[in-house]
Amino acid sequence: MAEITKDMTIGEIINADPNAVPILMSAGMHCIGCPAAQGETLEEASMVHGIDVDALVFALNKKEQ
Repeated sequence: MAEITKDMTIGEIINADPNAVPILMSAGMHCIGCPAAQGETLEEASMVHGIDVDALVFALNKKEQ
């Protein structure tokens, strides 16, 4: 899979790699299934939830190694 960036939508990330769901959930994004979240970028969702987007991007990409 291509590298995950903060500009990708939550929907794009989940469609590309369903294994990202537990990482998103553990970071505090419990509404990943809601329609609005599917269109939000990772950066937008991180701002709403008070999550450090750079740390989350690192965690999402690290799991692939």
